[in-house]
Amino acid sequence: MKQKIIFIIAALILLALFIIGTLAFKNNQQSAAQSNIQVNQEALMRMHSPIIGAQNAKVTIVEFIDPACEACAAFYPFVKELMAKNPEQIRLVMRYAPLHQGADQVIAVLEAARKQGKYWPALEIVLATQDKWTQNHQANANLVLPLLAPLGLDMAQLQTDMQSDSIQMLIQQEKADAQALGVNKTPSYFVNGKPLQSFGYQQLSDLVNEALNQ
Repeated sequence: MKQKIIFIIAALILLALFIIGTLAFKNNQQSAAQSNIQVNQEALMRMHSPIIGAQNAKVTIVEFIDPACEACAAFYPFVKELMAKNPEQIRLVMRYAPLHQGADQVIAVLEAARKQGKYWPALEIVLATQDKWTQNHQANANLVLPLLAPLGLDMAQLQTDMQSDSIQMLIQQEKADAQALGVNKTPSYFVNGKPLQSFGYQQLSDLVNEALNQ
């Protein structure tokens, strides 16, 4: 009888330990998941990210682009159209995911132009003339430079800035953030932190309108 009681007590202790262990494991999993979300939110938008639109806009679109990506060039006007339809309510944060060979150097061109206050005009030219500096999905930054002549940039300074540690470190951070967020195609969009699951203008428009109406 005594042995039976001891056996029951031992079984209850083991069961209690199992339950405690299971709960602890679940809590650890939840903490890890929350930590990943925090890291990803941090990776979504950096202090160095180019931003256009009202600072207090209700909706923030984060776009990851590869300047050599044809879809990025084709889709950019639609994003501007969305912003034009909702002035003061949408802002655009530009991020990079250089997936094509040589795209990182074109990003360096854009960031060097930003140092001279010409980022957005340079981006417009780069995307509009994409067929002039890409071949077989490979980017040639040297072919981009003459196309920026209308902006009146100091080209010698721009080429120096392209190789600067600050810009090279920025590009590495962009790559790391894109990887952390699971960005493996461009363009990729996040609207108020919510990823666009199915690519398309209507899908992006719907996600933006959903955020505007919240």
